[in-house]
Amino acid sequence: MWVADHWKDYEVLDTSGGEKLERWGEYLLVRPDPQVIWNTPRLHPGWSQKNGHYHRSTKGGGEWEFFRLPQEWSIGYRDLTFRLKPFHFKHTGLFPEQAVNWDWFSSIIQNAGRPLKILNLFAYTGGATLSAARAGAAVTHVDASRGMVTWARENAAASGLADAPIRWLVDDCVKFVEREIRRGNHYDGIIMDPPSYGRGPRGEIWKIEDHLYPLLERTAQILSRDACFFLINSYTTGLQPAVLRYLLQICIANRLGGQVEADEIGLPLSCSNLVLPCGASGRWICEA
Repeated sequence: MWVADHWKDYEVLDTSGGEKLERWGEYLLVRPDPQVIWNTPRLHPGWSQKNGHYHRSTKGGGEWEFFRLPQEWSIGYRDLTFRLKPFHFKHTGLFPEQAVNWDWFSSIIQNAGRPLKILNLFAYTGGATLSAARAGAAVTHVDASRGMVTWARENAAASGLADAPIRWLVDDCVKFVEREIRRGNHYDGIIMDPPSYGRGPRGEIWKIEDHLYPLLERTAQILSRDACFFLINSYTTGLQPAVLRYLLQICIANRLGGQVEADEIGLPLSCSNLVLPCGASGRWICEA
């Protein structure tokens, strides 16, 4: 498993009964987690000192309950700053487990020996975009949600990257890739974090089981001849790491060579030596 174990402003303090107790900077949140199927004693004092609690509804969805929690605050990872705020469906605007992937491709960018052009699809609030830009890449950030792109730009400003070479685009990722193919544009590295289900800005429906493979086939066409890496992440339960590995092998490695690997990603638990699974990632890297 690839573990995001370099955080200082974030940690999973405890887990039990379908929930996890997390520290986000100086604030404690309790959020549901489907992987936590054990029901062990809740010994950490933070359970009774929480600042926010997301309660799942038996009818789907849920709602937040707050206790002395500001509407917005910030945490840092290495030299990046991320604005946080609890919003719909339990999220805060950041997935801390992705830091293990940020570190991976940042090292590739820094050691490439040349300027790299990176594409980040389904780019959310910009964690991967900012990590790639900080490492020295020129980044194209694409997300269908105008609100998420605005949030990402605010994170860039907070991180001192307001003037970094980042293109911020509100667009449907599938249609953007198709246009890039027609334009003949290419990228040295591509990052992709598709949702299980979603809608584009004009109501386009995305279902990962139906649309991921065709998108990966198209996206592989805009890798440059001397591309360095491709990263795909998934939180969809049915897509095991082996599936991501097969997709990258079929769509990229069979044509360009290189190495493919895939594994679960996770977060260490402060209360034990266990690691909480948080999805899966597949990585392709060119031959050294």
